[in-house]
Amino acid sequence: MTTRPIAVVGASAAGITAVEALRRAGWTGPLTLIGDEPHLPYDRPPLSKQLLHGAWEPARLTLRTAEQLAPLDLDLRLGTRATGLDVATRTLTLDDGQRLACAGVIIATGVAARTLPAADGLTGVFTLRTLDDALALRDRLSGGARRLVVVGNGVLGCEAAAVARELGHEVTLVGRQPVPMAAAVGPVMGELLADEHRARGVRLLSGEVAGFETADAAADRPVQVDGVRLADGSRLPADLVLLAIGSEPAVGWLADPALDTADGLGCDAYCAAAPGIYAAGDVARWEHPVHGRPLRFEHRMNATEQAMAAARNLIAELTAEAAANGTAEAGGDGAEPPERRPFAPVPYFWSDQYGLKLQAYGLTTGADQVETTVLDRDARRAVALFGQAGRAVGVLACALPPRQLRALRALVATPVPWEEARDRVREATTAG
Repeated sequence: MTTRPIAVVGASAAGITAVEALRRAGWTGPLTLIGDEPHLPYDRPPLSKQLLHGAWEPARLTLRTAEQLAPLDLDLRLGTRATGLDVATRTLTLDDGQRLACAGVIIATGVAARTLPAADGLTGVFTLRTLDDALALRDRLSGGARRLVVVGNGVLGCEAAAVARELGHEVTLVGRQPVPMAAAVGPVMGELLADEHRARGVRLLSGEVAGFETADAAADRPVQVDGVRLADGSRLPADLVLLAIGSEPAVGWLADPALDTADGLGCDAYCAAAPGIYAAGDVARWEHPVHGRPLRFEHRMNATEQAMAAARNLIAELTAEAAANGTAEAGGDGAEPPERRPFAPVPYFWSDQYGLKLQAYGLTTGADQVETTVLDRDARRAVALFGQAGRAVGVLACALPPRQLRALRALVATPVPWEEARDRVREATTAG
């Protein structure tokens, strides 16, 4: 059995799932989990909801305690950043200068929040990607009523705006597009969400941020933001600003030319970026065998499912390598090795805003057809069907009973013709 470890880079939901899946698949050799944050792996979706609201404390987000991790016999390296990877030798370089020669590597480094250069050095301007980000913003929101400007009206911006309003803050939501979340949910569903935010007291604006204004600086304190300037010349007073303007895949440390790092880490249908190098979660862009094109999906369920697939396929590859070389099986326990299988999930995401729950199966971005049926405008109850090239590829519902939504999943698991899907949506949403 090889003494080289398998290394998982990224102590995220995908990362912790990967190390557990590697052990289940029979890997008994050294196993290293590397994370650049000092925290044990935690769940990110509650950051912009329950944690920011104050309903949950950080401990509730922890995915595995130290006691639960102990049976995995991990070489756990928290607060450690990978700074390079030599693909040919599968050797990682860490920020302490150490070089770690690996049997295989799974990359689960996720994404980093985008920011604006004009925000550098300003107090009161936040991003919301990490636990520390969320706690810092929550701390500032807990100090009484505040004027919060949320820049970016995608999923994250809308969720944070909803929480801030529920906490009693004055909220302005600014986005490039006039309709919140339109790219993900379509224009009609986006308008329903806009109606809900307005009804709750959120001010909605569309525009580009041109810069920030600051309070009079004092020598003994940092420069504090007190306004946002838009490209049309208008000024939005602000005590706090949240930049929710998207993210960038965390691939800057991957400089090896053998890797494709355009929009995440490019992988084949098996989640392999190169021999012995796999990826999972937000960072991975892989060839989806059903949809026939590369996808990168930044949602929680995909992180878990893809990590299990990447781990299984890596073990299968290492076992085949060991057999070809006449050495011990990669798993080391004599168990029948798994076969590599393409990763072909039905993507799923959800968003909670106020009392509304949005849930989607399949693909809702990049559609060339969108048909939305509003079942109850006052209750914001609606279902949208998304199509591409004559096939249904995604379905999204707001405030729809789970039974009805589950019935629609089959439409996009193996995409059916558009007209057939439309008829089945009508049947499912009108059934008692």
